[in-house]
Amino acid sequence: MKLTSRLRHAIAAGLALMPAAAWAEPVNISYLTHWSPETVALLETAAKEFAKTNPDVTVTVRAVPFGDLLTTLRSQGGGGEGATIAGIYDLWLPELVRDKLVAPAPEAVAGEVKGAWPAGVVSAASVGGALYGIPNEIDVYALNYNKALFKEAGIAAPPKTWDELKDAAKKLTKKDAGQQGFGMINSWAAGVVHPFASLLVSNGGELVTDGKPALDSKQAGETFQLYEDLIKSGVSDPSMATADANTTGPFLDNFVSGKTGMIIMANWWESALKNGMGDKFSNIATAPIPVGPSGDKPRSISYSWMTVVNAGASETQQKAAWDFLAWLNSPKSGQNGGSAMSGILMSMGILPSRSSDVEAYKDKLGSEFLAGYVGVLADAKPFPVVLGGQEFSESLQQTLEALQYGQVSAKDAQKNAQADATSILERAAKK
Repeated sequence: MKLTSRLRHAIAAGLALMPAAAWAEPVNISYLTHWSPETVALLETAAKEFAKTNPDVTVTVRAVPFGDLLTTLRSQGGGGEGATIAGIYDLWLPELVRDKLVAPAPEAVAGEVKGAWPAGVVSAASVGGALYGIPNEIDVYALNYNKALFKEAGIAAPPKTWDELKDAAKKLTKKDAGQQGFGMINSWAAGVVHPFASLLVSNGGELVTDGKPALDSKQAGETFQLYEDLIKSGVSDPSMATADANTTGPFLDNFVSGKTGMIIMANWWESALKNGMGDKFSNIATAPIPVGPSGDKPRSISYSWMTVVNAGASETQQKAAWDFLAWLNSPKSGQNGGSAMSGILMSMGILPSRSSDVEAYKDKLGSEFLAGYVGVLADAKPFPVVLGGQEFSESLQQTLEALQYGQVSAKDAQKNAQADATSILERAAKK
């Protein structure tokens, strides 16, 4: 379709949603996500609502497992055959921008985001000062624990320090009954790395400082040693920790069934716990990450997700995509001042990141489960968004899994992790 100069100007300027009559012909756009069928259905309902005022725009939703999401984006490249819109993990953004697979947001969209979202979240959706996505969810980590198991073990309160964590884990472990005190995760990069990173920042450490890995620090060494202590003392069993391609599996099943006393996990798995536990979900509570010997306060790693637009899509598709995303994330699209996107996120127990959405759901965010996460947002440390970040995360995952299975000592794990991370980040910076 040949665009008029007026329409080209509107696209470039990122003007507000054009009347349906302005579309010279029907526009088909696609949305790629990793969400479950139940959540996809909510997104499809929102797309139908959008179509009421934009009948010439059709939004088709496609879902793939989380483990296939980045591969799918890369295999389709930036061509017109790929998804018009994709939900991505912020860690992937620098490389997708470098490879020209995602388009920068129009000025009007960028201005709205910069004024309505916290600065740290906006930063994670930006590269070189340019915004490339509309942030939606933000995730942080906390200690989840089973109150019934705590009561049975005579533990009065959740642990506040690493020593208390190890003591509680010992009391909760019943090997004859197949019960572990503290659950780790393996076979899933984020599930392995983020809890470790949350313990690290609660010990005063960092993953990356000034673009360089900081895994050779004293604080990191103490964190690796904590993992070795938990494994060697038998309070954490790696055979109970496997995750499948959908980030569920035995690690979730063992917590749901009461075979795991504590685990460090993100807020988004509230819906999985509710579905798996039913009425017994009331036994689950959250607490801040225990503070390590070199730390001063509980902290968490945070990360965010955003929706981006395919740089290889046609100008018309890109315009329709940004219009849909701007509407989806607008307070006008949802209920009680919250956006349609925030309603979808909250159905999964995921924290929305737009400031007005947080306000709209403040009552629900005050629940016993989610309040523990909201409380750590202010002191959360964003997972470093750097070139090579995904490979860095996968490499650290492998090292931590080797430590879990007793294949390396804590000292060797620290040495290997620092060396591998240095090589990966230096190589990525040169591309």
